[in-house]
Amino acid sequence: MHHFVWNVNPVIFSFGFLQLRWYGLFFVGSFLVGLYIIKDIFKKEGKETQPLEDWLIYALLGAIIGARVAHCLFYEPSYYLNHPLEILYIWKGGLASHGGMVGAMIVFYLFSKKYNHSYIWFLSRMAIVGALAGFFIRMGNFFNSEILGKVTNVPWAIIFERYDNLPRHPVQLYESFSYLLIFIILYTIYKKSSFKTSTQIIPPLFLILIFGVRFILEFFKLKQANYSLDIPLTVGQLLSIPMIVIGVIWLITIKKKIKPK
Repeated sequence: MHHFVWNVNPVIFSFGFLQLRWYGLFFVGSFLVGLYIIKDIFKKEGKETQPLEDWLIYALLGAIIGARVAHCLFYEPSYYLNHPLEILYIWKGGLASHGGMVGAMIVFYLFSKKYNHSYIWFLSRMAIVGALAGFFIRMGNFFNSEILGKVTNVPWAIIFERYDNLPRHPVQLYESFSYLLIFIILYTIYKKSSFKTSTQIIPPLFLILIFGVRFILEFFKLKQANYSLDIPLTVGQLLSIPMIVIGVIWLITIKKKIKPK
């Protein structure tokens, strides 16, 4: 069986020590597209949009710092404890989405307090663009030929030639398009329901759907942590379980408060 071969250079171009990489382009692009969408949401709800320019910068920093710290602590702790300065070497790769989300949520909290927004209201709007950001970021992983799937002979398997010559699940694409679908679901809920209802249900739905997808797709991925666990679950799955549980409990709690029309 012939499989599609993927061998794209992760560096778009370089000038001296400066490089423009596909991952960086997708990462920054996710925030710029998110900024455009969230500005439109703010305008519709009569909120001031000017502070969002500051939000973009701080959200980027919060997500990067959170993602880097989480990767170092949960995926390669022994290495980074012995080489602490390399925690700062983000250009070498190693960002964990769970930590990136936590870092961004901290920034959202500070932003909402500074500009006197309800945190849950702000979080619900950010969840919409957060799902879309996941789509962009996993596409960046695909262009980097990283976060690879397990070997398989399914017709849609891809050979990531920069890694080896074996056909693998294109798990980055599975995850990327799952997040795009979640974005469509959340944005549709926002458009079709009242502001109050969407504020209540979008955050828990985000947790359930995003981390539910993450939990399932971990079964198709190569091991990412550089240490083994004595249980059949990966580090990514263990980090996803609390998020799913919180989302389910949260949704059940608010469902009792929302009266059906």
